[in-house]
Amino acid sequence: MNEDTIRLVTIGRILRRRWRLLAVLAVLGALVGYGTSVVVFPARYTASAPVLLPGQWEERELLTQVDIATSSAVLDRTAAALHWSGVSGTELEHRVTAKAADGNIIKISGTADTPERAQQLSDQVARQFVAFAAGVAGGSTDTEAASGTEALRKKVAETNRRITDLAKAADPGQTVESVQARTELEQLRTSLEEAMQKLDEADPANNKAGMVVMGPAPRPTGEAPPTRLQLVLGGAVLFFLLALIGHLVAARMNRRLRTEPEIAAALGSTLLGTVDVPTEQPVHRPEDGGPRARIRRLLGIDARWDIPVPQQSVDQAGSRLRYRRVCARLKERLPGAQRLLVVVPDGDEIARRAAGQLVAEAKNGLQLRVVEVSVDRPTVPDRDTESGALVVLSAGSWTAEELAGIAEACADGRHEVVGIVVAGMVLARPTRSAGQLPDDATLTLAVPGHGTGGSA
Repeated sequence: MNEDTIRLVTIGRILRRRWRLLAVLAVLGALVGYGTSVVVFPARYTASAPVLLPGQWEERELLTQVDIATSSAVLDRTAAALHWSGVSGTELEHRVTAKAADGNIIKISGTADTPERAQQLSDQVARQFVAFAAGVAGGSTDTEAASGTEALRKKVAETNRRITDLAKAADPGQTVESVQARTELEQLRTSLEEAMQKLDEADPANNKAGMVVMGPAPRPTGEAPPTRLQLVLGGAVLFFLLALIGHLVAARMNRRLRTEPEIAAALGSTLLGTVDVPTEQPVHRPEDGGPRARIRRLLGIDARWDIPVPQQSVDQAGSRLRYRRVCARLKERLPGAQRLLVVVPDGDEIARRAAGQLVAEAKNGLQLRVVEVSVDRPTVPDRDTESGALVVLSAGSWTAEELAGIAEACADGRHEVVGIVVAGMVLARPTRSAGQLPDDATLTLAVPGHGTGGSA
C-alpha cells in the first residue's frame, strides 16, 4: 500500500489528467438519474388540506384522528367519490398522509401524478374524513343516554314553569316570608340553568363535533422530492465522486515501486544512474491503433495520472551526458565486456526510448542489444557472447513481484544483472540539431527481439 498522504495536490492532479473521464462519468450518472426519475420515481405532486378540530383535544385523541384520516374506511369512500380509473382505497394508502399540527389542526396530504389530481385527492380525503368523523361522533352516543338527557331537559323546563307559577302565586306583599319564598324560587331556577349548561358542556357530541375543512388545498406548483432535477444532479455528483474516490483508492493501494533503492533491491543489483527521456506529449506505441486504444486516448486514460509532472529538461548536451556516464560506469564494472543485453519491460515506452538512446551513446567497442520482456511471463534469451544484462525501466511502473520475475528470468538465461538504469520523462525544450554528434560516437542499433531461454 502506498503510504503517501492524499493531499489536495493529488486531487488537483486527478482533475487535470482525468477530466475527460470524470466528465463522461458525470454525464453517465446524470443519465442514470434521469432514467431513475422516469422508471422508479416518476414526477409526483403533493397538496395539503387543513382540517380544524374545535374544542379541547388531548394529544392521544389527535393521534387517533390522524389514524382515522388515513384509515381504509375514509380512503375507500374517497376512491369511490373520485371515480379514478384503476385507483382503489388500497392504492391511496401509499398516496395519502396525515399529521397533527399546532392549534388542533390535522393536515391531510395527497400525492398524485398531476397538480390537479393532487389537489382533488387531498380535498376529497378531507371532506370524507370530516363526514366520517361526524358520523362516528353521532352514532357513538348511547340512545338511552340521549333520551335521558332530553327527558331531563323537559323536566327542567317544566320545573322552571312551575317555579314561575309559584312565584306569581306567592303573596305579592312585602312580608318577610313572601320575599324569602320568591328568592328561594329564583335561586332554584338559577341552579337548574347552571346545571343544564354544565351538562351541555360535558357532552362530547357538543365539544368534539363540527370539524371544519379550512379551505381547499392549494394547487402545488412544483414536484414533490425527489424531483427529476434532483435525481439528475444527484446521479452526476454520485458518479463523479465515485470516480474520484476510485482514483484515490487505487493510488492508495498502488504497489508499484517509485524510488531507486526499492527498484534496486527488487532486482538485486546496483543502480548505475538515471536518464531523461524528453517528450512534448504522451508517447503512443504504433501498434496501439485499435478502437480500444482510440477510446482510451479520447478519455485521457492512455497515460497514468499518478506519475509526477515532467520537469523541464536540461539542454541536449546535459541529457546525453547522463547516458554517457551510464556507459562509462558499465565499462568500469566490466572492463573487458564487449556485448551486453539490455532488458526492457514490455509496455514501458519510456524505458524503451531510453534503451535506444543508450545504444546510440555506447562507444569504445561496447555493443548493446535490446530485448523487451513480458512481465507476465518473462523470458530472456540464453547467454551467448553477452557479459551480463542491464535492466532499463521507468519508476512507478512495476511492482516488486514483477521486477523479481525479470531478475529470475535473467538468472534462468544465465545472465547476471550487472546494473539498473531508471528513466524518467522530462519536457522537451528547443535545442540545437540532434544531428551534431561527435565523430567518434559508435552508433550500434539492435533490433528489439525475443529469444529462447529460461522462463520464470
